[in-house]
Amino acid sequence: MPVTRLKLGKLKVVRRQLLQRYEHQPFVSCLAGLYGCQWRRYQRAKAQPGECCCSKVECGSFGLLILTFFLSFVFLYFWSEAQNDYNDFDWFNFGTLGFWFPWSLVLLVVAAALFTYIALLLVLAVCLLSEGQRLYLHWSHKTGIVVTLVFSVTATAILSDLWSKEWKTLLLSLQVTAPFLHLAAVSLMAILSWPIALHFFRMNKKVRQVAVLGLFLSFLFSLYLVPLGMYSPCIKEAGTLGPAPHLIGHRGAPMLAPENTVMSFEKAVEAGGEGLETDVTISYDGIPFLMHDSTLKRTTNVAEVFPNRTHLDASMFTWAELQQLNAGKWFLSRDPFGTVSVLPEADRSKAQNQSIPSLAQFLEVAARSGKLVLFDLRRPPYGHPYSQSYINTTLQVVQDYINSSQVLWLPSEDRDLVHAADPELQQTSGQKASIQELMDDHITRLNLHYSKMSQQQISKYQSVNITTNLYVISQPWLYTLSWCAGAQSVTTNSIHILSNINKPLFLMTPEEYSLMWIVTDFVSAFLIFAIFIFHWWRERGLPFWSGSIQTHENGPYSKFRTDSSEVICVCWNPLHSDPPAAPNVSLSLVFDP
Repeated sequence: MPVTRLKLGKLKVVRRQLLQRYEHQPFVSCLAGLYGCQWRRYQRAKAQPGECCCSKVECGSFGLLILTFFLSFVFLYFWSEAQNDYNDFDWFNFGTLGFWFPWSLVLLVVAAALFTYIALLLVLAVCLLSEGQRLYLHWSHKTGIVVTLVFSVTATAILSDLWSKEWKTLLLSLQVTAPFLHLAAVSLMAILSWPIALHFFRMNKKVRQVAVLGLFLSFLFSLYLVPLGMYSPCIKEAGTLGPAPHLIGHRGAPMLAPENTVMSFEKAVEAGGEGLETDVTISYDGIPFLMHDSTLKRTTNVAEVFPNRTHLDASMFTWAELQQLNAGKWFLSRDPFGTVSVLPEADRSKAQNQSIPSLAQFLEVAARSGKLVLFDLRRPPYGHPYSQSYINTTLQVVQDYINSSQVLWLPSEDRDLVHAADPELQQTSGQKASIQELMDDHITRLNLHYSKMSQQQISKYQSVNITTNLYVISQPWLYTLSWCAGAQSVTTNSIHILSNINKPLFLMTPEEYSLMWIVTDFVSAFLIFAIFIFHWWRERGLPFWSGSIQTHENGPYSKFRTDSSEVICVCWNPLHSDPPAAPNVSLSLVFDP
């Protein structure tokens, strides 16, 4: 009976020691299974502490994983910040492919999914390295990395070639997001300091220690200094923010109704817009009407009514022919902004019965509501009856239906003659120029693409009473940026959204920003220093006892096989009169190679 109890006591001691040594094993097994599809629990970290934990092939795979992570992040950030122009991208593809599909959203979803996949793989790899495990990336994951890398590089290259102006949008977005990206990057470096410190103190070669620590500190100090080069018009002294820009509905309210229809302009007025923007062309019999494209196939059912004239210029149709077309059904079937499902049934019913409006109908809506109007005028093609007199024809309609002072006259042709004929028109230019040139042309307002946003230039023009309108701004962050930059008005597709923004999404004083930057850097520096001190202390101060000899446990690098070949022997000679004391139990683990 005493012998049996002694055996049970010894087994309990063995079991307790084994559990203490295997406490990380389920976690490591899960990591290894997810990363390399190797779910068996066995020793894989045969390298000495501080040495390379993977073969040359796996080192290459890990390096490729890091590269893919950064490139996929750049593309995802680039494309997510380009949401303001998704509609233009989809219509460009419509004109190229001949059918409508929301390619922009598909591209965003794919980019987000691939980046998430790569980010998870990278987290698994860092956790395995922190546990001292060798990296064995499964071939399926290697294929996924290559696919993500090819996708990110190809998509970035194609969009850079076809849509290079979006890089300017990316740079503008940094004026809003840079402080938060800086905070995230510094936090990430603080997290990475844990495995880096662990490996640093376990390396036996000074050269490797200096290389690892030097590389880490170089990245860290670079991040600490990034805010020195940060500029944002939304970092300004208290009380210097001007009034919110006025909203001009781009072709009305195209998210709530078919663009360039009476319903669309009425929706823009209801949403609180200060102005209405449209595009004007002249019918074959001299009636100015609203149409943005050179043809009718995108926003009408011309393919059904005039199947042989789908590629004909819109100005080559008579007004009677134009009135036969439906200008609303396409909006319901294609749902260009993804908003049709949230519209009331009455609005959907009204939208499908819209027709092409004349300039006179448009001006009546603006005159009735007292709104400003901004329109571009397209010259009819050669051979059109009104190719030479289209400006006079349009000007006559303007004078008949609205007060000229409400009109922002954008066409640049014969500007001097137009100003002489009607001085009350607000002459508007679509190009930047010197103040003297603008004043010579009687310009009172600039109509510029948002990528040309400049706080200094806007302020310079405003000093001589030349206001600035930016187009097309539909995202709240871009509206915030234009507000901080001092723009007097913006043309937007989302007038119903921007009209509810009462203050900039991002605004702080230089003192607040400096405090945020300094606190972030100091807190992270303190945490990183503490982590390095902790690992230094742990590597030199965590002994465990095996028999009577003191050794140092190599942290998570000490792994044991748990295969069926593992044998545990509790050695005790029963011929001895007295059993050994529990503390002197000799435990040997026999491994089958």
